[in-house]
Amino acid sequence: MKAESLTTPGKDAELVTLKVSDNPEIRFYRANEKPYGAFSNLFRRTIVFEGREYPTSEHAYQAGKARKESVREWILNAPTPSLVAMAAHGLYVWDVNPDWASVKFDRMRQVLRAKFTQHEDLKELLLSTGNVRLVEETKTNNAVNRLWGEVNGKGKNMLGVLLMELREELRKE
Repeated sequence: MKAESLTTPGKDAELVTLKVSDNPEIRFYRANEKPYGAFSNLFRRTIVFEGREYPTSEHAYQAGKARKESVREWILNAPTPSLVAMAAHGLYVWDVNPDWASVKFDRMRQVLRAKFTQHEDLKELLLSTGNVRLVEETKTNNAVNRLWGEVNGKGKNMLGVLLMELREELRKE
């Protein structure tokens, strides 16, 4: 890999320069990790999506999963973004939108676009990653984590894939 450098916003808006050759991948998971925790859907940054304001992109994404409005509101009233995800993952099959499996990736794509275009600093952070591979990485081995990220190097890493797609689209705009 050609040695490149990335300049990314660091703590308190100082710039941090990383050598890409030292970091061929950017791995992220916890929303509070600087600077790339902002890539997590649990990162607390409001977004407006489908005419409604949500406290996080996780809220906006999971709002599309519930079939009934009452179940949707119950999910969205969870006190933390991680509990929003847990509540949505625990729905009975009859409470899930019947087309969820076929629309969830497009919904996430749209939610991520909203998040990164409504906040210039997040857009700049994403663009600052150059062409390195973005990976949501966790240690908890389950189907959801292997779909959206990687566990011990295995998984589809769909969140990372969608972020890299968005990065390329934003670069062309």
